[in-house]
Amino acid sequence: YFLYCLLSSGINAEYGGAQLRSSLEEIKGKRSLQGVILYSTNPKIFCAGADLKERLFIKEEDVPGMVRTFRLMIQDMAELPMPVICAIDGVAMGGGLELALGADMRVCSTSAKMALTETKLAIIPGGGGTQRLPRVVGVAKAKELIFTGRNVLGEEAEKIGLVNCCVEQNEEGDAAFVKAMEMAALLTERGPVALRMAKKSITEGFEAGPVRAGLDVEHECYMGVIPTTDRIEALMAFKEKRKPNFKGE
Repeated sequence: YFLYCLLSSGINAEYGGAQLRSSLEEIKGKRSLQGVILYSTNPKIFCAGADLKERLFIKEEDVPGMVRTFRLMIQDMAELPMPVICAIDGVAMGGGLELALGADMRVCSTSAKMALTETKLAIIPGGGGTQRLPRVVGVAKAKELIFTGRNVLGEEAEKIGLVNCCVEQNEEGDAAFVKAMEMAALLTERGPVALRMAKKSITEGFEAGPVRAGLDVEHECYMGVIPTTDRIEALMAFKEKRKPNFKGE
């Protein structure tokens, strides 16, 4: 019911996106999936961002297209119909943090370190960081983090709302991934269609602007769950005092 989407160790944010884009396209239409967990095969490095040595030799005219491709890849992930949980056990720098910001929920460990470091390189975040970070931590805090490019450790990340929760790192170095699996286990007990409609209602309603416009989105999404067999199954399960068997229909 949950798909585990791996990032290669020390993946390059721009050029390493092809594998993830392919995975996103593959899972987009899978109605049985209740969510996705994004994590790295190397707990010490979630995603280190761009390869700065390669950047030096990239032609100026090639940069806009490269950045746009990366930005669209993150947008594709953000627009997946099912919830996406990002597990950060290590470093998430630059494009790596932008990638994490595209998820619905983020979990990190106390060994995690995050930053949007682009201003140190005389550029700005180009993968959606200037837009998603303010929506997550607020405008003032986002400006501070982007202007300074400073590191944010796990506990502070939870305090400012950059991640949903920060857990103590374990000996295996995968505490965030373990926590993400616990969250996923809860979601597998929820109705798949309901999860998708809840995500759509929250995301599109928030972007719609005024609350009244958001309420119209919520109404539309609520109408999407009424005719489902899962809704009837939930009512029957409650009556019969058993766990529901949701099918995503």
